[in-house]
Amino acid sequence: MQPQCAAHIAATSPGDVPLAGMAELYIEMAPGNEVFRAADIALKASGVRPALQIIEREFGLLEIHSEQQAEVLASGQAVLDELGLTEADRIRPTIASTQFITNVHPYQAQLLNKWRKGSMMMPGQSLLVMEVAPAAYIAVAANEAEKAADITVIELRAVGRFGRMFLSGSESDVVTARDAAVAALEGMHGREDGR
Repeated sequence: MQPQCAAHIAATSPGDVPLAGMAELYIEMAPGNEVFRAADIALKASGVRPALQIIEREFGLLEIHSEQQAEVLASGQAVLDELGLTEADRIRPTIASTQFITNVHPYQAQLLNKWRKGSMMMPGQSLLVMEVAPAAYIAVAANEAEKAADITVIELRAVGRFGRMFLSGSESDVVTARDAAVAALEGMHGREDGR
């Protein structure tokens, strides 16, 4: 996890706070109640810790993390094994929309700052808003964006029908971050969503 992504999860989650450099796994399932079973399997399989467990009517989300990547991988594999699935069974991410706004107006920055849980949006910066389905993939997109460019994480929402991220910075950094996020998501394999 990159520093801002880890800090955002730590600031917004009710569970164990992750630190930058830790490995993490998001497990998103439908129906939402299945996350209880996934959490039980994952937490008993290895020394991972949960940051959040969110259950909605349609989707459930579990985040687990550890200082040891092997622990996270073992927990994830245990969940797959118990459910009779493989990594190839995951739904491939789809980018639903991206919006790129340059020179954000001070009033729009203030509106964003009213509900954001990450850093502040500064007037005059560029803004990237990306929507991804399934929602949990937005965490991958944000982490890759942060690796690639000097951006600021304004908000991450990894639960619901679509995940959303709001990133800001200079125009060139936001373009670089967007391109890295898109490349990471487009490079992921899985099955098409059959809804």
